[in-house]
Amino acid sequence: MEEALIATGGGVLIGISATILLAFNGRVAGISGILEGILPPKDAETNWRIVFLVGMIVTGLALAPILPEAFVAVDRPVWLVIVAGLLVGVGTRMSNGCTSGHGVCGMAMLSKRSFIAVAVFLVTGILSATIAGQIFGGV
Repeated sequence: MEEALIATGGGVLIGISATILLAFNGRVAGISGILEGILPPKDAETNWRIVFLVGMIVTGLALAPILPEAFVAVDRPVWLVIVAGLLVGVGTRMSNGCTSGHGVCGMAMLSKRSFIAVAVFLVTGILSATIAGQIFGGV
């Protein structure tokens, strides 16, 4: 039950931050797009992007001592985590957005492309987790 409350609270915070960013900045809270916007060459919108990303990290660090059960250590080889991160980056570029951009914002705006992207994310995530579980053992 406690895990459900933590997940729900996290979802509410993501929704609130996405709403604030859209309402006050006219931007969709797609984390991959926000991160890409701070990489060279920089544009005039670099500052708010950095503040948004730093705010996510600082919030996580601030909540870690309060809700340590919300943070789980991953028992996987470092090379596998790096490969997984690179594959997520490639998939993000291929789908022109990430789970936050498509799943949180795009679906809320009833974007057909976002519904398709999220379906693909879910299917490939389930397949990847199943295959990795078979190769490296259960979580």
